[in-house]
Amino acid sequence: MSGRRVFLDGKAVTLAEQPLKGGGQAAVFPVEGDAGIVVKIYRDPPGPDQERRLARMLTMSPLAARPTDANQPPELAWPTAMARGTNGEFLGYAMRRFGEPQHVQLVGLFTRVQRLKLFPDRADWRFLLGVAWNLAFMTARMHYDNLVIGDFSSSNVVVDGNGFVTFLDCDSIAFTDPATGELFPCLMHTTDYSAPERQAGGPATRQSDDFALAVLVYQLLTAGNHPFGGVPHESASESTVKDNIAASISYVVRPEMVIIPRGTVDPSVLPPELLTLARTAFGPGVQTPTARPPAEAWLRALDKERGQVRSCTVRPLHTYGSHLPTCPWCTRASVTGHDVFNGPRPAQVPGTPPTPDQPPSPYAGLKVLGVVIAVILLIVILANIG
Repeated sequence: MSGRRVFLDGKAVTLAEQPLKGGGQAAVFPVEGDAGIVVKIYRDPPGPDQERRLARMLTMSPLAARPTDANQPPELAWPTAMARGTNGEFLGYAMRRFGEPQHVQLVGLFTRVQRLKLFPDRADWRFLLGVAWNLAFMTARMHYDNLVIGDFSSSNVVVDGNGFVTFLDCDSIAFTDPATGELFPCLMHTTDYSAPERQAGGPATRQSDDFALAVLVYQLLTAGNHPFGGVPHESASESTVKDNIAASISYVVRPEMVIIPRGTVDPSVLPPELLTLARTAFGPGVQTPTARPPAEAWLRALDKERGQVRSCTVRPLHTYGSHLPTCPWCTRASVTGHDVFNGPRPAQVPGTPPTPDQPPSPYAGLKVLGVVIAVILLIVILANIG
C-alpha cells in the first residue's frame, strides 16, 4: 500500500504504508501529511448498495442539534468524503481520526491494567458511571434521530479522558433515507453483544441496540464483567458467551445455573434500580425484545445515581453507589487481595477530614451554556420518546 494514491472528493492524497487497524471487511489507513483524518478501504470491492449508502450518508447531518463544547470530539465518526481510485472506482471513505492517546476503545476500561495505564487517577467507579451515562444518552439520541447502531460493541466505541464517547464504523449504522424512504440495514454484529434474534440472522433494531447497551452498562459498572460469562452446570466446557445469550443463562439473573468465573464482581455493586434494569434485560428481555429496558430507562436511572456516588476515605480511587454502607472495593481487596481500581495515593491520614464527595459529571468539559442546553435537550428527548 506504500504510496497508494486515492481521491477524496477529487483531491489526491497518499495513504500510509501500514494500516492503523484492519478487520475482515476493511482496513483503516492514515493519510500522509494529514494527522486529522483516516481512510477506510474495503478489502473486497464494495457494491453499488454500499456506494449508495455512503453517498446518502454524506448528505446527512446526524445529531446536528446536539449541543457540544468546542473541546468535545464528534460523537459519530461519520463519513466526510468518498474515497475513489485513479479510475473513479469506489474504494471506501474518509473520516476524522480517533485514536490513542486521546481516544481509547471502550474495552480498555474493562481491565485494571488498562484503566491505570490509559486513565491514571481518573477511572474509578464514578468515572465509569459517567461513561455509562454518556453511552445511554448517545443511544437514546441516535434512536431519536432514527438511527440504529446495529454493530454495537466495546470495540466500536472510543472514549476520551473526559468520558465522552464516539461511535466508530458508522458505515454499518442502519437508517432510512429521509429523502427516498430506502432502508439501509446493518449487516454486521458482534456476537458477545448480539441479542438472540440478531444471532439468528434478524435485522438490527432499537431493541437489539438496547440489549447491547445493557451489556455494556453492566460491564462498565462491574469494571469489565460480562453478564453472560461463566459455564452453565449442565453445559459442555466449551460453552461461550454467545451460547449463554442464546440460552438465556446469565449469572446476574440465575446464579445457581452457572459456574461463575473466579474474580467476578458481585452484581450487588449496582444500585437497586440499575440492578433491576439489568435483571430485566438479562432475564425476560433476552428472548422478548419488547421487554428490554430502553435506553431512556437506563438514562434516567444513571442520572439519578450520578449525584449520589460515595467516596472511600481510605483509597481515593474507590467510589461506589450510595446504596452500600461500606466500600465494596476495600472489602473485596481485603478478601481476595485484588484491588479492582488500585488507587495510587496513600490512605487518608487519621484525624484529617475525608475528601468531600464530588458528583460525577457526564458533561465534563462542557461549558455552562452547553450544560444548560444539553439538559433541555435531554428533557425533550425523554418527553418525546419515553
